Amino acid sequence: MWSVKMAANPPGQGFQNKNRVAILAELDKEKRRLIQSQSMNNPGASIPLSRPAVNKDFRDHAEQQHIAAQQKAALQHAHAHSSGFFITQDSSFGNLILPVLPRLDPEYFAPLSKRNSPVEVLLAEEVFEEQ
Repeated sequence: MWSVKMAANPPGQGFQNKNRVAILAELDKEKRRLIQSQSMNNPGASIPLSRPAVNKDFRDHAEQQHIAAQQKAALQHAHAHSSGFFITQDSSFGNLILPVLPRLDPEYFAPLSKRNSPVEVLLAEEVFEEQ
């Protein structure tokens, strides 16, 4: 699974991913060492295996960076393949980007609605030609 993720990431992120893996491995080693030393000092003591908040914050930050990278990729793809404009969006529904629709002044388009439709223009031309 790592090879698939690594292949999907831009070349500059390979070092960051290796660095993250190394940090997580080091933290895991330290955790095991502490658990082992505590069990030797207090053989009957119960040891909570919950992770400290620091690891959770690190994981949350890594997830946010991954989502930001996905948003950037989706935004670039949308701009490259569409004539519209898009923005990134934090969404509970998984919408990484949203299209931006311009607000149009209704007064500007009001005269267009008062004009004759193309069908009315054709009918008027036929009546004019008959005369």
